[in-house]
Amino acid sequence: MESTKQEQIYAANPASPGLLERLFKLSLHRTTVKTELAAGLTTFITMAYIIFVNPNIMADAGIDHGAAFVATCIAAAFGCFLMGLYANWPVGLAPGMGLNAFFTYTVVGTMGYSWQIALGAVFLSGILFMILTFSRIREWLLNSIPSSLRFAMGAGVGLFLGLIGLKTAGIVVASPATLIKLGDLTSAGPLLAAICFLMIAVLEYHRVFGGILISILTVTLAGWGLGLVEFGGIFSMPPSIAPTWLAMDISGALNVGMISVILAFLFVHMFDTAGTLMGVAQRAKLVDDNGHIENLSKAMKADSTSSAFGALVGCPPVTSYVESAAGVAAGGRTGLTAVTVGVLFIAAMFFAPLAGMIPAYATAGALIYVAMLMMSGMAHIDWEDHTNTIPAIITVVMMPLTFSVTDGLALGFITFVALKLFTGKHKEISVSLYALAAICLAKFIFL
Repeated sequence: MESTKQEQIYAANPASPGLLERLFKLSLHRTTVKTELAAGLTTFITMAYIIFVNPNIMADAGIDHGAAFVATCIAAAFGCFLMGLYANWPVGLAPGMGLNAFFTYTVVGTMGYSWQIALGAVFLSGILFMILTFSRIREWLLNSIPSSLRFAMGAGVGLFLGLIGLKTAGIVVASPATLIKLGDLTSAGPLLAAICFLMIAVLEYHRVFGGILISILTVTLAGWGLGLVEFGGIFSMPPSIAPTWLAMDISGALNVGMISVILAFLFVHMFDTAGTLMGVAQRAKLVDDNGHIENLSKAMKADSTSSAFGALVGCPPVTSYVESAAGVAAGGRTGLTAVTVGVLFIAAMFFAPLAGMIPAYATAGALIYVAMLMMSGMAHIDWEDHTNTIPAIITVVMMPLTFSVTDGLALGFITFVALKLFTGKHKEISVSLYALAAICLAKFIFL
């Protein structure tokens, strides 16, 4: 059907189609090269904050900041190129927010694993995601996890990310009496982080192009003016990626204690990707009259493959970004948009000095804002049925309170199964959910 439409378009325009037309079927999607390039620039600007935020988070895990910066750009570019050239989707990819925090502050920080082993877990979860994506098991798993827990995963990771942002900024600090308390908001770090967050919220409300990036750079400039940031230049040759290239420890990740970590990476990534891709597909008009989403399987394969590749260069799971919707709103309809984003990520590697200047309080403001966006999934939970609501709330609340995405997910799965069993709703429990709850229970008992 698609080829017939294309032939009709070419028949109406007898000129031989160019390379970009053949690769991306621009005429079929009623778009132009100019529109796609503008859409790619729009998407990149909205997600460019990741090239500053991710290296800072990864550096907290002990990874070389320069190598993490280059790895972020390379992994993002690879994902964008694969999504654009293979799936022909206008979606940008980069290391996932929330997943990078889980990597650093839970797997490395709380659980005590080395970042090399954590990368091994990322690689294994990526391989599992690929296996699921290239088979029908993916659809079975997506359908077997109740929607309330799916939405709770994203919201819980968001709340966890928000706590990390508040902690990094110094807005929330440790307290021997109450565990946490409000920090000193009159000191420079917390104050500038709060200003950055408010700037982002206001600019995004007014739909200012690149609001997050503008806010981060503005607060960094303010810090430089106050003598808190040392100017190190803007351009340079990219730092060496040697410290993270193929540094993952797969054998170290192959132990019983890492099963829950691998599953956490897998499920959060898989459901986040599915939600993002389906949402962008609707906006990009990639859904036909029968509800079929064009090349959805290819898009999922591109995403899962990018995740495994990211571990090779030294990144947490690479995933599709919901910010791609900004590029779609600007007219992006094909993979040329994604390829444009990838090219810009490659160009960004030459801005390493600028990335090194960005202070933690500037990126913390972005973390807090993104966290609040991720909480929106709670609106889709069925609040009338407490057997759905309670497990979702436990998942969301326990992720930040235990400082662990894994523990929050595990407690949510166990609570869901227990409530459904003891309220006579056992038919709502899938076989896979029984298995997941059993694995999670074993984790708490034996590990």
